[in-house]
Amino acid sequence: MNILKFFTAGSVDDGKSTLIGRLLYDTDSILADQLEALQSSNRKNDDGTIDLAILTDGLRAEREQGITIDVAYKYFQTDKRKFIIADTPGHIQYTRNMVTGASTANLAIILIDARNGVVEQTIRHSYLVSLLGIKHIVVCINKMDMVDYSETVFNAITEKYKGLAQQLHLKDVTYIPVSALKGDNIVQSSGNMDWYEGESLLHFLEKVDTDAQDKSQFARMPVQWVIRPQTEELHDYRGYAGRVLSGTFKLNDKVTVLPSGASSTIEKIEFFDQSPAEALAGQSVTIHLKDDVDISRGDTIVNASALPNESKLIEADLCWMDTRALDTSLTYFIQHNSKTTRCKVNEILHKVDINTLEKHTADEFKLNDIGRVIIKTADALAFDLYDDNRTNGSAILIDSRTNLTVGALMFRAAVE
Repeated sequence: MNILKFFTAGSVDDGKSTLIGRLLYDTDSILADQLEALQSSNRKNDDGTIDLAILTDGLRAEREQGITIDVAYKYFQTDKRKFIIADTPGHIQYTRNMVTGASTANLAIILIDARNGVVEQTIRHSYLVSLLGIKHIVVCINKMDMVDYSETVFNAITEKYKGLAQQLHLKDVTYIPVSALKGDNIVQSSGNMDWYEGESLLHFLEKVDTDAQDKSQFARMPVQWVIRPQTEELHDYRGYAGRVLSGTFKLNDKVTVLPSGASSTIEKIEFFDQSPAEALAGQSVTIHLKDDVDISRGDTIVNASALPNESKLIEADLCWMDTRALDTSLTYFIQHNSKTTRCKVNEILHKVDINTLEKHTADEFKLNDIGRVIIKTADALAFDLYDDNRTNGSAILIDSRTNLTVGALMFRAAVE
């Protein structure tokens, strides 16, 4: 079945965890022991009903404070689709957690409290959605029960958000009035808002087409492992194993191996015990080439007709994730797919105030800061621009002293 990965974003108390809990509860996706714990919990809503946010609040601090701190992943399915949900924190101090949860998503659900409308955190979350290149956005205007299910309130918030969406170049935006607490327009359409002619949230999620976003004309496979058994039975066996990041490889396709630039043709594809005619994005396969080519782990096999960028100097957006500030004098590791090499941050071009979207000059990056930098790497990277191919247009920075991941990178340009 087709899988939809989505995440929720919104201000504290906008109802993100409650909305996910409602989706799980109303689709009968809760295990018996979870349901028992839910019913015996001391946390209740003001009207005495069960607090469904408990289903995603896994940390003790989250349960005690009633907020989301870490990313919680939940899984469920209907007859039409499987879903992976990332419940991400809304508070600014947990921006790095939100970026982590959203990095693999196909769709974003942005919650807006109907009583408050578009607020500062709505702008911040929408900017992050734009930064991460998420194409499909659902704006759920929540707590409609607290504004008497007013169409006027819904329309006013919708018009306000449309201006923000235009500013951030968000094109595929859908607006749904909901009440996560009462269940209005979450799984079933609501009788309390007969003025709304659209679908419920679940029905929309079941139908949204994400295939166009996932496909790429650029076939890319970083080599994870060179297979050379060198046994009597497999004396001449030479295969290159890896996961196809994007595009499709087919038998007899002409390919180029980077960084060497060597060319060859695909002779055979192995997928488990099968020998298919093509390898699709997301599949882990072994590729055999007609020519003996010098290939090592970290090299990338690409289709010869659409080569990626190759550069040691890269302009990229950076989200800083460490409590220690960025040190431009320090050498970091950069991991791009299966390739790891050393790098330095040559220049900080600007930082973005993600509450106002203003760009300003800066000489430091601290926890949760986001901006544009120029990275210089020891070895050239074979990469696509993030907007063209997310899977081959991103990387992480690793502190060489601690081996901790300290930054997420989205490549924007190769610097000449």
